[in-house]
Amino acid sequence: MSGTVWLWVAFNLFVISMLALDLGIFHRRVHVITVKESLAWSAFWIVLALLFTVGLYIWMGHQKALEFLTGYLIEKSLSMDNLFVFLLLFSYFGIDPRFQHKVLFWGILGALVMRIVFILLGIALIQKFHWVTYLLGAFLVVSGIKMGLQKEKEVHPERNPILRILKRFIPLSLNDEGGRFFVRKEGKVLATPLFIVLVAVESTDVVFAADSIPAILAITRDTFIVYTSNVFAILGLRALYFALAGIMPLFHLLNYGLSIILIFVGIKMLVVDFYEMSTWIALSVVMGILVASVLASRIVPPPKEIAIQTDDPQEDEPSS
Repeated sequence: MSGTVWLWVAFNLFVISMLALDLGIFHRRVHVITVKESLAWSAFWIVLALLFTVGLYIWMGHQKALEFLTGYLIEKSLSMDNLFVFLLLFSYFGIDPRFQHKVLFWGILGALVMRIVFILLGIALIQKFHWVTYLLGAFLVVSGIKMGLQKEKEVHPERNPILRILKRFIPLSLNDEGGRFFVRKEGKVLATPLFIVLVAVESTDVVFAADSIPAILAITRDTFIVYTSNVFAILGLRALYFALAGIMPLFHLLNYGLSIILIFVGIKMLVVDFYEMSTWIALSVVMGILVASVLASRIVPPPKEIAIQTDDPQEDEPSS
């Protein structure tokens, strides 16, 4: 693994401390997260990421700092797609806004563990089998094209194979039960809608990780840089959700920008043996695409309100 042992230990202690402060102190009281509060937390995580970039510049040099910043920007931009899916899932299951933070907290904690597995596996495969680089590059290009052609987001949790298996073994309660994941009634343990949403969030993150991890591997193969950029992007995702949930339609063309970014980094991986693109160029292209898609979203009128295409959540659910 890249990076010294003390860097890994110090960073993970920092992450654990921040998660403990988040759940144990700052969000100990259940409440609806306001836009003002979420914007403040979003700014906090962005500032921390920038300070970490400065620290990398001091300890590891400008190249590592630049790789982290580029990777962080890619991961942060791709996470925007996650936000829309979270919004659809919460709407589908009718989750009380007071309990959404709890679901996202544990969902993101699980996502961190899964990302570590994806990162270590991806880097190990590339180091042992160089041809995997071309496979991942082609996958990103195809994913980017698919994202660009996708007209609107749909969510069908009832088709999720993990949820379908879960329903067969765990009886469900149709009430939120005061924000608990499980509740005992008449001698039986029932899973609440919060737990179902948590499982849905975790399983959909596997799909998003399949895009985001190869994307950052196109920028750097340094395990520490890939890991830290992912962690900072994910930790700030929860606050970003509450800040942007109400204004997501304003960025209706961002999806096309993200598709172009995926295609770009995919091509970068495909031509790596013929042309070594500098990190400065990659960072400039990614930033340029993001800015252009946001500006275009403000210039081009948004389409009519996007319909959440789901089936009735009460269907196909066993009685409790």
